[in-house]
Amino acid sequence: MPVALVTGASRGLGLALATGLAEAGWRLVITAKHAEPLQLAAAELSELTTVTALPGDLTRPAHRAALVRAVEPAGAAGGGGLDLLINNAGILGPSPQPALGDYPLDVLRTVYEVNVIAQLGLAQLALPALRAAEGVLVNITSDAAVEAYEGWGGYGSAKAALEQAGRVLAAEEPRVRVWSVDPGDLRTRMHQEAFPGEDISDRPLPQTVVPAFLQLLDLRPASGRYRLPELVTVGAPGITGSP
Repeated sequence: MPVALVTGASRGLGLALATGLAEAGWRLVITAKHAEPLQLAAAELSELTTVTALPGDLTRPAHRAALVRAVEPAGAAGGGGLDLLINNAGILGPSPQPALGDYPLDVLRTVYEVNVIAQLGLAQLALPALRAAEGVLVNITSDAAVEAYEGWGGYGSAKAALEQAGRVLAAEEPRVRVWSVDPGDLRTRMHQEAFPGEDISDRPLPQTVVPAFLQLLDLRPASGRYRLPELVTVGAPGITGSP
């Protein structure tokens, strides 16, 4: 049974992806910062598969280490290693988002700490297990990483840094596929926070991109950047990825 570690799994895209993996027969280790919603998610997912839920702050090295330790027994039972790490957890920053010229630098440091440093820190610890399984590292990204949107300088530049880190890891780790996965605009709490007071009900729910993500896992393309809205059918043009 393949094993996946999913961060930010208590709601939104993280929970949707974890549910899709559980339904597909994956064993899960999940985490989120707050214990109560994570336990509710774990109770739901445990009806589908074996779940280990560890609440905690990903910016803390001890929590990252605990997550990787939690994977090891499951990985050994499933043939060794960690098959999939989904770096989904992250923060938007201030809402409404300030222009870069006014962005408080102490807040920007926190955005980078959560969205870049913590993600890389977890990946570093997970790499031995990912190598053993020839697994996949997924960094959830955004079009704000590659497009210059007014007001998205903090979050967008952090995601751009995460994408570049993923590209370098892909060059350094030939046994691990490293994907930057852009789910597109979704109807999530974080997306609503980015547009306070606006109606975002026209955005699709996170569950709608899960089939495309599972397709990506089935096809296992090379390391690169993938947009889930483009992966509607097997062999869709978007599956070629980008360097």
